[in-house]
Amino acid sequence: MRHAARHFSLFLSQFCSTTRRRTLVLGLTVLAAGTSFQHGWAQGTASTSAIAPSTNQAFSTGMTRDVLFAALGFLGPRTLEAHSPREFCIWGLDGLTAIDPTIAVTDNPAEDHDKQHIPETLTITQGQTLLFKRIFPADESRSGWSDLVTAAMQSAWEHSSTIRDAGADALLQGFFDELFNHMDPYSRYLGPTPAIADRTKRTGQSGTIGLTLGAKGHTIIVTAVNANGPAWEAGVDTGQRLIAVNGRSTRGQSPEVVQSWLEGEDRTSISLALASHGQHPATLKLRRAQVPPETVFASTDGPYTLLRITSFSIQTAEEISQYLDQVVEDETPDGQSSARARTPLKRPAGIIIDLRGDRGGVLQQAVTAAALFLDHGVAVTTHGRDPQANHIWAVQGGDMTSGAPIVILVDGRTASAAEILAAALSDHRRAVVVGSETLGKGLVQVIGQMPNGGELFVTWSRNQAPLGWPIQGLGIMPQVCTSRGGDDLHGQLAALKGGTASQAAAVQMARAARYPVPVSRILDIRRHCPAAIGTDADMDTARFLLSSATAYKAALEAVPDENTAPLH
Repeated sequence: MRHAARHFSLFLSQFCSTTRRRTLVLGLTVLAAGTSFQHGWAQGTASTSAIAPSTNQAFSTGMTRDVLFAALGFLGPRTLEAHSPREFCIWGLDGLTAIDPTIAVTDNPAEDHDKQHIPETLTITQGQTLLFKRIFPADESRSGWSDLVTAAMQSAWEHSSTIRDAGADALLQGFFDELFNHMDPYSRYLGPTPAIADRTKRTGQSGTIGLTLGAKGHTIIVTAVNANGPAWEAGVDTGQRLIAVNGRSTRGQSPEVVQSWLEGEDRTSISLALASHGQHPATLKLRRAQVPPETVFASTDGPYTLLRITSFSIQTAEEISQYLDQVVEDETPDGQSSARARTPLKRPAGIIIDLRGDRGGVLQQAVTAAALFLDHGVAVTTHGRDPQANHIWAVQGGDMTSGAPIVILVDGRTASAAEILAAALSDHRRAVVVGSETLGKGLVQVIGQMPNGGELFVTWSRNQAPLGWPIQGLGIMPQVCTSRGGDDLHGQLAALKGGTASQAAAVQMARAARYPVPVSRILDIRRHCPAAIGTDADMDTARFLLSSATAYKAALEAVPDENTAPLH
């Protein structure tokens, strides 16, 4: 059986939401300057309203102007550093040269010739030919700068075959690429078509039930069940035979054909005739839904539960919760669940959370995942120029595992939301982190949908771990470092078995850092456990720690507790 996860709460600054297994904290939808956006993507949060992409490659002055106006309004209050519409547009107009190197964009400064003021102008030339010249609007005029850039792009479009060959979408892409080259490496623009693909990756496709099918002889069988989908909730299991879909027999059909029968309009009904081994078929009625790709894969390693998390989509914490339900389920002799019998849930022998190669995703999902393992405490704080970017993400009352020992595996590719989860559990001495220094991606992006269906990902806040240190640049210093070679690892494990953590000095040095941290200091800290790709030594170390209470405790205590950590 699949039972609901135990209750936990999330406190987001002044905002409080009590959640259960099927209700997860997602992005806060806000309307600003006529542009819908959601915050909390570390790298991003899914938008709930998809806008059809523009398919006409002819240059549209109206749409281009609308996108520029919306973008300037979206960027203005949210970037980590303040910039004017003038700065954004001067940067972005270099995109014309990036597409067609024969085009030169020049901003001529204002001059005073014989007491006569000559205003600042924008000039665009192609060789010796003047294509465009216009006086600058006021620095803060969104409307004026949107008009100017649109007119400049139109002129370039009319005179440059290279730009016309690149297509209208390339003009906006080039504009934003050059604009964001002056900012951080994570802010970016996705045009209409790639934005749809990115939204699908975050939120799932419309109209599916979450089954993967295969063939066994002439029979169609269920080979996988997505934990995010309606089929999982209804109790469909792998190995079951799929006899019919909406009364249509599957006999003689290929898995690909039958798979297509499962797809349809979101929220439409579908009936399945399913049979388990040795049983007659039973009809199951389901309702199709948007089903994000699975991001959590569970298995066992001896007495331990292994949770491999590949990314953080809008359902990742839900997936973790589903699997933890099964791990902590305890059956009483009479067959009743422990919840009914009011007996304590069993405590797992140990949990290994594998975050190696996980590039992150939705920040809120990292916080919600932390809430499944923490009884209370701050998971992460975010700090930005926009007041809406400042949050204390705290959790309360939800450790589903009754304090089971946890080891988290990380490597040099672990980033963003994955780093938030690792830092939260490590800083609260709830888990031992094993591996190498992580990527150090501690910036959060907010997503803005543009009128053409494209999306802006704009960095608007920095992440700070529970003990007050910045994740950006530093990454996570593991309590057991596996990237310095076998001999070094053997020495660390021997020391841990004796109750001493030889990695403690490096861990405490990293936890003592405070923003802003000079690059030289970041490099000095990170050299104590160089970033590397994970190996089998990580898993071997996890098993060792979970099998030795002394070693596990010593590794936990390598992290300073909140009473001895430096003040924020």
